[in-house]
Amino acid sequence: TVAVYSTADTELMHVKLADESICIGPPLATNSYLKVSNIIAAAEVTGADGIHPGYGFLAENADFAEQVEKSGFAFIGPKAETIRLMGDKVSAKDAMIAAGVPTVPGSDGPLPEDEATALRIGREVGYPVIIKAAGGGGGRGMRVVHKEEDLIEAAKQTRSEAGAWFGNPMVYLEKYLTNPRHVEV
Repeated sequence: TVAVYSTADTELMHVKLADESICIGPPLATNSYLKVSNIIAAAEVTGADGIHPGYGFLAENADFAEQVEKSGFAFIGPKAETIRLMGDKVSAKDAMIAAGVPTVPGSDGPLPEDEATALRIGREVGYPVIIKAAGGGGGRGMRVVHKEEDLIEAAKQTRSEAGAWFGNPMVYLEKYLTNPRHVEV
């Protein structure tokens, strides 16, 4: 196995236990763990067959998966198209519905910007609801709404945050579940 690491992580267990370890840059992730060219160069100089993205950083980045494959390495993870589909929560939910997987009640697709339609959807779903960023993750880009009169402002704020954080202002609405169990599909 080959491990990559930043200069901040030289003493970590994965670095010490790997057959080979390659430093890919300084502590700042944008200059190391997110620097695709350095990761691919590490694979090239070690003669690796494939790249496993681990967790976080580039693990859910479809462009990274494509670049790895274009560089002649196997990407050990989902296909880029699958990562892209699952990264957009609206598309992911549509895929689950098409596959017959039960989903939380909510908007069919993105929450419309038309206020009357958004309010109607909120009433149909029933309060409390949660507005989520379609491109979000990690608990960011979500807002719980307990009353109808707060829905439109919450949707505007979530759209703004989603655009800034994820580069995609699309949001959707779901019934807010208290004390849910988190299940990955």
